[in-house]
Amino acid sequence: MGKSASKQFNNEVLKAQNEYCQQHGVPPLKLSKKLNREAQPYPEALTSTRIRKHSPESSRCQCGENLAWASYHQTGKEEADRWYRHFTAMVWKNTKKMGVGKASASDGSSFVVAR
Repeated sequence: MGKSASKQFNNEVLKAQNEYCQQHGVPPLKLSKKLNREAQPYPEALTSTRIRKHSPESSRCQCGENLAWASYHQTGKEEADRWYRHFTAMVWKNTKKMGVGKASASDGSSFVVAR
C-alpha cells in the first residue's frame, strides 16, 4: 500500500469541484472526514489489483463514486478536471459532502476515489 490522500490534495479536489459547481449554479460541497475515511481503503486496494473498477454499491453507503488512475502523481485539480468530462457524476444539486481517497503504488502510479 502506498501513500494516502493528503489534506492538501483533498482540498485541491474540493476547490476545483466547487469551481465547477459554481459555474452551474450548484451549491458548494464540503469535505467530510467520514467520507474521506470510507473512501481511502478502496484506492489502496486498487493499487494491488491494478483494475480500475467501481467498488460494490453495498460498500459505499449509496454514495456515487468517481475513479481515476494515472501513471504519475496527480494533482487534485487534474482529477476534478478529468471527472468534469462526466458532468453528471460531479454536479448534483442535492449533494452536500464529498470524500476523497488516494493511494500511490510502488511504481509511482496512483489511484484516486471520490465519493
